[in-house]
Amino acid sequence: MLRNLRVGLVGIVVIASVLVGGVVPSEPAGAAPDGPFRGLGAWVDVYDYAPAFIGNGALPTVTPASVADMAALGVRTLYLQAAQDDTRSKGNVVDRRLLARFLAAGREHDVRIVAWYLPKFDDLDADLRRIRALSEFSSDGDEFDGLALDIEWTGSVPDAAVRNERLVELTRRTRDLVGAMPLGAIVLEPVLLEVVNPDYWPAFPWREIRDDFDVWMPMTYWTNRNDKSGYREGFRYTDENIRRLRANLGRKDAAVHPVGGIADAISAADVAGFVRAARRQDAIGWSVYDYATTTSGLWPRLRGTR
Repeated sequence: MLRNLRVGLVGIVVIASVLVGGVVPSEPAGAAPDGPFRGLGAWVDVYDYAPAFIGNGALPTVTPASVADMAALGVRTLYLQAAQDDTRSKGNVVDRRLLARFLAAGREHDVRIVAWYLPKFDDLDADLRRIRALSEFSSDGDEFDGLALDIEWTGSVPDAAVRNERLVELTRRTRDLVGAMPLGAIVLEPVLLEVVNPDYWPAFPWREIRDDFDVWMPMTYWTNRNDKSGYREGFRYTDENIRRLRANLGRKDAAVHPVGGIADAISAADVAGFVRAARRQDAIGWSVYDYATTTSGLWPRLRGTR
């Protein structure tokens, strides 16, 4: 498949550059013009599509057939929660059969699929087993176009210093494991960590992990802020979070794909401001969380056509 060939070629270029003493291209794999993190995205979690997590006989709100609708809406990449540290997930991936069907639908409709996973940091080997399973997942030649780590869980390792050490170790081991596969960091927004609640995750190790990721995906959820803060607004919250993120990384040109939301609590004006901020900051793409709760009237704003 062409998208898999592109990832393979990136790996060949990297190896060849090292062997001949040349310079590896500075543009990260995920930020390349044909990278999976570019353009408009859509988010789907296990509670949207996996029967084991839905329960009570309820029907999923998202199915592999939904990928055709995403493509028609202008979505270039589906971010799919494909592994979960949960007793309802019996193996290292959520549902092999369903994941295979999503990948086939992505190929058919030219929608790239990035698998995302939420590590909890209490058992790094278990986290790595799931990450490896996603990086090696294949069905009829279809593979994930990239991976993303959802870095927000604090409950299993309450000591921030220990959690930071484990995060650094996990990200380095993940990069070694996946090689040139595009890798995204879904991170808590800097305004939350630095202004709203500095005790939530103190001394987040931005620079220690910056070389392990291709793309940064701050969760710019302005709907979590109150009106008095001045941050409950799509443009300001997104713009400031991207600026702070790049300053924390020490890289003005870091590839950023902001994630806005939460979708069922945002307005058309919020989305317009969110997209305007993303474009102002030269983001490589943007999306809101999540697909199932994004109303039809918001999609033209997300595409930037209204």
